[in-house]
Amino acid sequence: MSSPTSHTLRVPGACLYYELQGAGPVLMLVGHPMGCSGFSTIAPLLGEDYTVVACDPRGFARSTIENPDQDAEPDLLADDVRRVLEAIDGTPAHVFGSSGGAVTALALAVRFPEHVRTIVAHEPPLALMLPDARSAQADIQEVYDTYRNDGTAAAWQRFATFSGLDTVSQAGDSAPLRPSAEMVATSQRFFLHGLLPIALYQPDLPALGRTKANVVVAGGAASKGQFAQRTAVALAERLGTPLADFPGGHTGFASDPGEFASVLRSVLV
Repeated sequence: MSSPTSHTLRVPGACLYYELQGAGPVLMLVGHPMGCSGFSTIAPLLGEDYTVVACDPRGFARSTIENPDQDAEPDLLADDVRRVLEAIDGTPAHVFGSSGGAVTALALAVRFPEHVRTIVAHEPPLALMLPDARSAQADIQEVYDTYRNDGTAAAWQRFATFSGLDTVSQAGDSAPLRPSAEMVATSQRFFLHGLLPIALYQPDLPALGRTKANVVVAGGAASKGQFAQRTAVALAERLGTPLADFPGGHTGFASDPGEFASVLRSVLV
């Protein structure tokens, strides 16, 4: 099993860090705010059949950003993914996106459908898809306001209560009571510039319905009833497609990597 190779790519307003491993058709793994490290357990397994690409989103981990006040608009993040794919070989790729990365993947399918073979949107946190969208939007705004008024630890606690997640940082670690400098920086970027643009994004449903790419909406078998699983259910219903059940919860790719990889392979066409 080969180790990933490290690469960087300059794009407008940022320098993206990404990793490559394996061989075969390109499979891009996309998270937000989670980057490459969050996929470290499953990527080597998928590398047995695919050329696996994982990237740190702009402004997180090893990907830098020129304007730290720039919002993480899904269309902008999708353009970053498109540029990385073009830097690899430019052929249509499979794209697995989880959480905020699933929203990026959906934006990619709309804006750059020629770059996509299959999109797997795993628990995209799309609040406006829900029947109780107004209430969900108010809850998300409260998380944002909590960060502005009370700081990092309080915001992660409020986020955990709202989302139903045990692991509140999507990077795979619980928010500490005394956040590290890295956690403070990640939280600032996520809460101030990622939370609202991503959670309140409205995907172009007609365009997703027209795309030639295979669009799979997925939810965790262990996260039923949680916010992001509910939004996945709502999105699948709006698209008129069945919801694919994946092992584990919101981060099942980390907790159940072998089984998760097997199910992911089964939906890639």
